[in-house]
Amino acid sequence: MAKEYSFDITAKVDMQDFKNAINLVDREVSNRYDFKGTTFEVTYSEKAKTLVLIASSDNKVDALKDIVIAKFLKQGLSSKVLEELKVEDSSGGNRKMTFKVVDYIESKEAKKITAEIKKMKLKVNAQIEGDSIRVKGAKLDELQKVIAMVKEAEWDAPLVFENMR
Repeated sequence: MAKEYSFDITAKVDMQDFKNAINLVDREVSNRYDFKGTTFEVTYSEKAKTLVLIASSDNKVDALKDIVIAKFLKQGLSSKVLEELKVEDSSGGNRKMTFKVVDYIESKEAKKITAEIKKMKLKVNAQIEGDSIRVKGAKLDELQKVIAMVKEAEWDAPLVFENMR
């Protein structure tokens, strides 16, 4: 029997890189001139999987968001890791922006990804297994074509390719 190769498509977030990016944001913002003398806060709740940004004005909270995304990109994380939930007033006249940390592929999107893989008409098998998609095939070249196609398309989840065997 021929050897079968496989890989997984997931949306897992490397939490060490995530926490490093948050620490870098704290360090950069505390040294920035435009944030001198103003209140800001970057809080990550691991249990609730939320990131909360608090700053003195809308402009400052938007700048804080831009810094967070820049640090994520430098750590090799996608900007799609964060999904904005709401912007609201906070105590002391501050503004509060709340994000949900996306570390899974929604079932609707997983079905779309598997459908797109099947449309390629390659000899590969894609199936949804929990919160990941397992793609199997006899030829590595075909699996690499699938990876290239999935990377090119625009998806809501921050996709990661792992466990290439």
